[in-house]
Amino acid sequence: GHAYLTAGTAYFDVSTAPNFGDLSHYPRDQMLRLARARGGNPDDPHRRDPLDFVLWQPSLADEPAWRAPFGVGRPGWHIECSAMATQELGETIDLHGGGTDLIFPHHECEIAQSEAITGKPFVKHWLHSAMVAYEGEKMSKSLGNLVFVSDLLEQADPRAIRLALMHHHYRSGFEWHDTGIQDGTALLHRLLAAAQASGNPDPAPFAERVRASLDNDLDAPTALEALDDLASAILSDGSEGSDSAAVQELCSLSALIGVDLSTPFSIGAIAL
Repeated sequence: GHAYLTAGTAYFDVSTAPNFGDLSHYPRDQMLRLARARGGNPDDPHRRDPLDFVLWQPSLADEPAWRAPFGVGRPGWHIECSAMATQELGETIDLHGGGTDLIFPHHECEIAQSEAITGKPFVKHWLHSAMVAYEGEKMSKSLGNLVFVSDLLEQADPRAIRLALMHHHYRSGFEWHDTGIQDGTALLHRLLAAAQASGNPDPAPFAERVRASLDNDLDAPTALEALDDLASAILSDGSEGSDSAAVQELCSLSALIGVDLSTPFSIGAIAL
């Protein structure tokens, strides 16, 4: 089988998962280091292999508990997500996201246990976002250096916040600066101005650039460059009239990335 029971704890036997490690491609020593740093407890003497992970464990006095055939306890960290995903989305899901810090051990273990149960591929496409830093350190609850959207909404239009974040590719880590909101606000003003203009350059090349960028691993920064170029072309074009195909395309492409240009600039009033 894929699991074994020791001292009331059920462990997954990673030796039975031939593809274990295919997501992260980390060497064993790095896996052990990350497991130790991220709560995997590879030094637990009850494990046959230090990389084996918990499926079910006895609950501590202050923890929730359920009855199971192998004793009263609670599920392990990884099995919770597999259970929710397969129940709500099926045995194979199209997209699974998360931060790069979850690639190992969490997502690697999700794959192993899910595919052991179903015999089918667990996920078709993984999207892992890089970490965001603030004042020189990774944002984290423990450090208390989080920047909250609720605070940003007091000083910016929600669409400007979205544009500020989209200036960075989701796989690339970056440091958050307040100037990001200024850049996002400036771009939003240009897009809104173009949406009210009458210029009518050929929008096809810009639309192709936007769609090609998003097709390329959701390359949002390059897509924004194309949108900005289309807005500039509209604003500098001398055409007159009320039915500009370029403006319609600008609004459609902006909606594609979640930016509605049908309402005026407003701080904190539009839902993201």
